[in-house]
Amino acid sequence: MDKLCVRDMTLNDIEAVYAIEHTTFSIPWSKESLIHDISNNPCARYLVIQYNDTIVGYAGIWVILDEGHITNIAISADYRGRGFGSILSSSLLEYASSLGVNYVTLEVRKSNLIAQKLYKSLGFIKLSVRKEYYEDNREDALLMVCDRMPPINEQFEDKNFIKLMDITTEVNE
Repeated sequence: MDKLCVRDMTLNDIEAVYAIEHTTFSIPWSKESLIHDISNNPCARYLVIQYNDTIVGYAGIWVILDEGHITNIAISADYRGRGFGSILSSSLLEYASSLGVNYVTLEVRKSNLIAQKLYKSLGFIKLSVRKEYYEDNREDALLMVCDRMPPINEQFEDKNFIKLMDITTEVNE
């Protein structure tokens, strides 16, 4: 049976996360930025999604009081379209809600219709447009917000998040 796990990102995950970051984004964050965020930024929280023994994606959020801002969500190209992004994103919202976050914001490329569809399915709505937001091609970003947060998980422990799932059906190919 295949195993799926969403858990806190650790320093041991940096190489795998950076590989996903580097192949996903035109201007990737550096390893040093990722290390700094998980080691020294008290506002930052990062999760990874692990399929069997492989890290297939990660997501980050900065939490300031009752608001959260999603910094990154990425799934390895080989695993896209299988529902991992939805599982990871909803887990990140659950994590944020359990930290006391009342709403979450994010920016998404205007051309990234797949990501926009995912975010809308999670309750995000378009708030505004950030003109020429992306440095690589001056593309606009949609600023989206979600205030329909999942219920607080009573067993939640900050920096010790883990969500295990058995996948009893075949993963989409």
